[in-house]
Amino acid sequence: MKAVWMFAVVGALLIAVLGAMLALVFSGAGERRAVVLSAAVAMGTQVITFAILRLSAKENVMAGWGLGAILRFLVLGVWALVFVKSLGLPSVAATVSLALFLFASTLVEPLFLKT
Repeated sequence: MKAVWMFAVVGALLIAVLGAMLALVFSGAGERRAVVLSAAVAMGTQVITFAILRLSAKENVMAGWGLGAILRFLVLGVWALVFVKSLGLPSVAATVSLALFLFASTLVEPLFLKT
């Protein structure tokens, strides 16, 4: 459980830094709202997928990573096709930011598998 918390803290910091960088590109109020909401969705998704990965790591780490990848693609698809329009968010800012947050925080997962 400690590894999940450590991943959540590092993931939140990483997403905050990337969100600040995206705020330079997406400067409108609606675009910034989209980035913030995407960050929240990414954080929740990443913590859940990392917990799944940690639970399956001893038996089959590849199955855990595969399930996590499928879950991330589903979240990104549902976000882009359903929630972005229903919340009235700018589609480019919302989709690009969620994809970036998911990708970047996935890259730090291996650092916390052995802890």
